[in-house]
Amino acid sequence: MNSALVRTNQAIGGLRWFGRRHAFRVLVFAGLVVIPLLYYTERISIETVNMLGRYMAFAIVAVGLDLVWGYTGILSLCQAFFFSLGGYAMGMYLAHHGGPEGIIDAAGWKIPACLYVVYPYKVGEAPADALVPWFWKPFYSLPVTVVLGLLIPGVVALVIGYFGFKSRVRGVYFAILTQAITVAAWLVFSMNNMKLGGTNGLTRFDKIAGYSLTDPNVKMSLYIITLLALTGVYLFCRYIVKSRLGRILIAVRDNENTLRFSGYKPYIYKVFAFVLGAAIAGLGGMLYTPQMGIFTPANMEAVMSIMVVIWVAVGGRGTLSGAILGALAVNLLYNFFTSEKDFILFTWKAEYWQFVLGGLFIGVVLLFPNGLINIWHRLTGKETAGYSTHYMATRKSDFQKLNKPQKLRR
Repeated sequence: MNSALVRTNQAIGGLRWFGRRHAFRVLVFAGLVVIPLLYYTERISIETVNMLGRYMAFAIVAVGLDLVWGYTGILSLCQAFFFSLGGYAMGMYLAHHGGPEGIIDAAGWKIPACLYVVYPYKVGEAPADALVPWFWKPFYSLPVTVVLGLLIPGVVALVIGYFGFKSRVRGVYFAILTQAITVAAWLVFSMNNMKLGGTNGLTRFDKIAGYSLTDPNVKMSLYIITLLALTGVYLFCRYIVKSRLGRILIAVRDNENTLRFSGYKPYIYKVFAFVLGAAIAGLGGMLYTPQMGIFTPANMEAVMSIMVVIWVAVGGRGTLSGAILGALAVNLLYNFFTSEKDFILFTWKAEYWQFVLGGLFIGVVLLFPNGLINIWHRLTGKETAGYSTHYMATRKSDFQKLNKPQKLRR
C-alpha cells in the first residue's frame, strides 16, 4: 500500500517536473507539427490556421506589454499605436505589390490601388497630379520594410519615453498620456489627406515576396513564421528578465525611489523597456497584416490598447507565458462568442460578447489574481511563478547585488 502511494507520488512529481521544464517546448512542437498535420489531414481548414496565426501576432504584442507593464511597472496604453505602425509599414509594402496593374504616375511609380480615395481615377487611367507619396517609396522593398517596421515604433517610443520618463511622468498619468497619443494618432491616420487610405485603410494585397497571399501554402508559411517569431520574442524577453538587467527592471517597478537613491537612473531602463516593447508590437503588426489582408485605423483605436492590457491581466501579469496564454485564450473566446448560435430558449448574439469579456476579467481578478497561468503553476508546483513573487528585487540583498558593478550605474 505504501509502495503504491510512493510510486503514485513519484509519478505525480515527475509529471510536475516535466510540466515545469518542458511545457513550452511541447506547445511549440504542437504549433509546428500538430497544427500543420491537422490541416494536411483535412481536420482543420486553412482559415483556422490563418486565424491562429493572427492570434499569435496578438500574443507577440502581449509579450511586449508584459515586459513593459508586468516587469517594469509601466502601464502603457499605446501598444495598439505601435502595433499599427508596424502594420502600416507592412501594409504599404503589400499595397505596392497589389492590384490593379497598369496605373503608373508621372514618375514611373505604380500607384497603390488603396490610394483611390486620395487620387480618384478610372481603371487604367490616372490624373496628371497623381504621384506616389515620397514616404511610400522606401516600403517597396521587403527587407527595408521589416527594418522600418521595427525602427519606426522604436523611435516613436524613444521620443515619448525619453521626455515622459525624464520628466518623471509615471503611473496613471503616463497611462493617460499614452492613451491620448493613441487617440490623436488614430485621428491623424483616419484623414484622407494623410495619403494612407483614410478610414478605408490599406487594402488590395496580392503578393508578399512574389508569392500570392491566397495560396494555402503561403498562409501556412506565414503561420509558421509567426509562431517562430513568437517563440523568439518569448525566449529573448525571458533571457532579459532572468538577467541582471531584468532584476533592475523589476526594481524599477517595485521601488523606483530606492533604486534612484542607490545611484541608478531609472528613466534609462524605463526607456529601454518601453522602446523594446514598442519594437515587439511593431513586429506583431507586420506579421498580422498579410494574414488579415487589410489594415485600417480601427486597429489603432483606444479600445485595442485596452484589450492588450486585458490579455496580459487575464493571462498573468509578470509572467511572459501568461501574456501568451491570455492573448490566445481571450481571442479564441472572442471568435467563439461573436458568432450567432441558436439555443433552446434564446439566440446567442455577437453583442453579448462584451458581457463574457467583462465576466472573464472580473472572475480572473477575484479568483486568480495572478492570472490564468497561475492555475498551471499550481498544478506543476511552481511556487515562484506569478507577479506577486517577483518582489525579491526590492530586498536589500538584491540591491547590494545590483550595486556591485560600477559600469552599469549610469
